[in-house]
Amino acid sequence: MRRLGLWVVGGQILVALGSALICYATRGPLASESALIGGGIGAAATLAQVLIALRSSVGKAPQAVVRGFYRGSAMKLVVTVVLFALVLRGRAVVAAPMFVTYVATFIVYWLALAREFRSAPGM
Repeated sequence: MRRLGLWVVGGQILVALGSALICYATRGPLASESALIGGGIGAAATLAQVLIALRSSVGKAPQAVVRGFYRGSAMKLVVTVVLFALVLRGRAVVAAPMFVTYVATFIVYWLALAREFRSAPGM
């Protein structure tokens, strides 16, 4: 699972870089930087979730694994809110590229989960 989580983060980073390139070509450097920020927030939040949720899940009881996932999800939410608050208070950003790229990283996350559950035995 940890490998899958890190692949998801890598996919989110690739989406953020692609979005930043598109924004640079079509809307300029500030839009490109804003896209990177939005994608970075999505990837950082997912990385925090992966690190917390899967920190010590090997060999644990199922209840402990589920608690770890809940903690990881809570941390993902906290990281997302804090990073958006910091960015929106302290920087000039173009909102649309930032939020669209964040949503794109979120879609990568959900597509990876859907793919994993579809390919899991017994699903």
